[in-house]
Amino acid sequence: MKLSIKEIKEKMLGCWLGKNIGGTLGSPFECCRGLNDVNFYIQDLGAPIANDDLDLQLVWLNAVERNGKYVDASVLAEYWISFIDPNWSEYGAAKNNLKKGIVPPISGFLYNPNRNSCGAFIRSEIWSCLAPGNPNLAVRYMLEDAIIDHSEEGVYSAVFCAAVESAAFCENDINTLLQIGLSYIPENCAVAKATRFVIESYKKGIDWKEVRKQLLIHFPATFGLILGCTDKESAAELPRGELGFDAPSNIGFIILGLLYGEGDFGKSICLAVNCGEDADCTAATVGAVLGIINGEKNIPNKWKEPIGNKIITRFINSSDAGCTLPKTVEELTDRIICAIPEFLGQEYCKVCNGTGFEILCDETKLFKQNINYNNFYTVDFITESEQRRFATHYSSPLFELWLDYGEPPYIKAGKIYTITVRMKNNIRQHQWLKFKCITEPDSLILPNKDFSFCLENDHGCIGKGEFSFKVKAPEKLEGEHYEFILDITSKGHPTRMFVPITFYNTPIPECDKPYVKSSGE
Repeated sequence: MKLSIKEIKEKMLGCWLGKNIGGTLGSPFECCRGLNDVNFYIQDLGAPIANDDLDLQLVWLNAVERNGKYVDASVLAEYWISFIDPNWSEYGAAKNNLKKGIVPPISGFLYNPNRNSCGAFIRSEIWSCLAPGNPNLAVRYMLEDAIIDHSEEGVYSAVFCAAVESAAFCENDINTLLQIGLSYIPENCAVAKATRFVIESYKKGIDWKEVRKQLLIHFPATFGLILGCTDKESAAELPRGELGFDAPSNIGFIILGLLYGEGDFGKSICLAVNCGEDADCTAATVGAVLGIINGEKNIPNKWKEPIGNKIITRFINSSDAGCTLPKTVEELTDRIICAIPEFLGQEYCKVCNGTGFEILCDETKLFKQNINYNNFYTVDFITESEQRRFATHYSSPLFELWLDYGEPPYIKAGKIYTITVRMKNNIRQHQWLKFKCITEPDSLILPNKDFSFCLENDHGCIGKGEFSFKVKAPEKLEGEHYEFILDITSKGHPTRMFVPITFYNTPIPECDKPYVKSSGE
């Protein structure tokens, strides 16, 4: 299947307009628990309400425009520090970690009780629009984004939404889209369980209000308790969940809106809002999905006219010339379309003489596909993210490197830690790598400070390698953190990489001792 610029633009306009409509509709009900009875906007409008759901994605657009397909968690983290204002919840935890030198994905886990909340799935549309009809690619970039400030369910919810929205550019059936989204996340995670629960409940004809109630019972959350309850009876019946465990139930409300709304745009976004909790985010995602499926022209005028086409921002520091903001959904759409050819490259984007370009979509590969490098090195990015949440990533022209702590990097006097290094060869030749450890007095103790490693590459296929080494903490801890640097060189090549290995001497917060999963799992 091929998507023309005209088709992409119509669906992309629908995405961003639907996002603005749903976010504006749900804004007055955000952070409150209780059944709502909403059938239209309750505000005096004229423009959409500013929303972090969209604001953060405008920063990511700037990152893509400057870095193209090479944007990753490291690049996005720098843009986060530079241009994103909020300091609350998972946003604040990640920003605080980044400022201390804690890099993704560890920045999304440490000191972050809201790692399983909603702040990542609400910014999935940018990656879906940059990779329309190619969910494998959209998911790859969504992971780089989500691990900055989330982990576990917070990441799975984002991956699910990115896959659904990307596939929606060439698949219209809601049930098929939900199955595509499920194929990208672990079967036993709470987001998957909540999604399947709503699907089965809809098939059985269970009333949506009962489904909402059961979601909050089986996947208890705290998002609706931030500003207090509006429905005292339901508040008394519903358990209080673990702080920040909000993504599973709110993804459930999105599915509820999409299924029980039965294709009706207004009914679908209102159902999401009427479930409460993170009402602006759930309705915004429902609006975006239906906007992609049906296009801008098929969103009813009654929903479009009160807010118009403006983009109103509030949470971005754009005083620096490095971040320019679109003023309308049309401008946003045009800028994304301009970025697509460089972002996707020739493998996914075919330039047509005189007609712009077409996006190539393989409809047989909308469900999860492992990424295969020359039939030799297969990578399942979702599984790797799940298993290696304490593995930091570094890249050079010669090789990729993942440094895996295996556990949260809190230091304990005298403890021996095992560090695992995983590498991928980026050039078609063997490399002899030399590792030199640069340490300070009274820092971590290493048995060997210099060692070598052969990174192979056979028959033009991309090679990989893995090894481990041990470090020991001092018997007496006095500093705030303990660190040494891996100085990595490849014999005969000028490239040099410096990789910090850092452990933190700090009281371990309750949310990291270790993380206790919700009863919904």
